[in-house]
Amino acid sequence: MQTSVGNLLVVILCVSLFWGCASSKADLPVVKTVDINKYLGAWYELARLPNSFESGLTCVMADYSLKPNGDIKVLNSGHKIKDTTEISTATGTAWVPDKNEPAKLKVRFFWPFTGDYWIIALDLNYAYSMVGDPSREYLWILSRTKTLPQSTIDALLTQARSLGFDTAKVVRTAQDCM
Repeated sequence: MQTSVGNLLVVILCVSLFWGCASSKADLPVVKTVDINKYLGAWYELARLPNSFESGLTCVMADYSLKPNGDIKVLNSGHKIKDTTEISTATGTAWVPDKNEPAKLKVRFFWPFTGDYWIIALDLNYAYSMVGDPSREYLWILSRTKTLPQSTIDALLTQARSLGFDTAKVVRTAQDCM
């Protein structure tokens, strides 16, 4: 009996600590509509907040394709800075948990861990996109082409800053490997 009570107290303590550490930042607004079929395909990463899983990479791209079950196959690739002939890839799955909020996707590269992939800006013609997460720790500016006008990037960064992202830390991603 004491072991069960002790285990219950540990669980309650862990849950309390987890909730206590939850982000106090305001919810992150996303675009109202997304046509996933138009969003599929290749995207070049033009800028990002630094993260451990893309450290040492350049010419980073993402390719999204529809899986038979309706989920999205995510194939991320990047050339290693030390030797741009070497390519690092990661394959994952994305899905829309709530069809009423199609811009709030979940992505998984390693089970059981998932991340938020929230589309916070999207060109009407799907020429560029800005993706982030509610913690404001992750941010990407993506484009269908290897470049965008500087004025577009500046406008996206201004939007990101207004949403609470630390845009002073944003790094540009070179797309000159090919």
